[in-house]
Amino acid sequence: MEKTVFEISKMDCPSEENLIRMKLDSISSIQHLQFDIPERKLTVFHSGQLDEIEQSIQALNLGGQKLSTIPTDQTDFTEQANQRSLLWKVLVINFVFFLVEITTGLISKSMGLVADSLDMLADALVYGLSLFAVGGSLIRKKRIARMAGYFQIVLAIIGFIEVLRRFFGTEQFPDYATMIVVSVFALIANGLCLYLLQKSRSKEEAHMKASMIFTSNDVIINLGVIIAGVLVNWLQSNKPDLIIGTIVFGLVIQGALRILKLGK
Repeated sequence: MEKTVFEISKMDCPSEENLIRMKLDSISSIQHLQFDIPERKLTVFHSGQLDEIEQSIQALNLGGQKLSTIPTDQTDFTEQANQRSLLWKVLVINFVFFLVEITTGLISKSMGLVADSLDMLADALVYGLSLFAVGGSLIRKKRIARMAGYFQIVLAIIGFIEVLRRFFGTEQFPDYATMIVVSVFALIANGLCLYLLQKSRSKEEAHMKASMIFTSNDVIINLGVIIAGVLVNWLQSNKPDLIIGTIVFGLVIQGALRILKLGK
């Protein structure tokens, strides 16, 4: 057996981990995948098919690069029994905050919150794909991935159209206080999700949890919406809200395209 280490420069949170797991699931030579999200490293234990593994990782466009390949005698890979339970927990948290953010976003007229809600939904879909794919066929997995990807793209395009309508139409002033308060709670929710997922890691990695949370794209998005809320109040303009909404809609489409690649 061989142990190959990859650097995944764009692996910021467990969503990317789940995408990689799904992408590599069909390669029979892989015995175990070991992820180190804070260090953005992936260790693959396999018996052959290295070229196919490398090509699959690079196809996700997550900045995958092979660092080393060495022989190994390790055969004991203990999986955490609560992995499925943890996936359900983070799925529920993300989906609940999708509902909270899209509802408050529509009520407060904030495109930043609406866009962030779709980012939450994207994470929920990725966790859902991982759960529903368990025990399912590769064809079923790809079908679900395509449906999820297209659904995300449609929602993001609708969001872009609404941003343009508000930018060129009559100015709709969002409720900055709602933007800030809801985004703070979403920030806490994202931190909780990352913490729950990292509970399955070894104790040696416990000190990395905090740094991982603050390097997460989801956390950056939450902070962006909070800053946009402050600027909306300061400038008395809806433009900061529309700008952050546009950026996040773009990230949602980027994530949807990654999901669609799994359906090919």
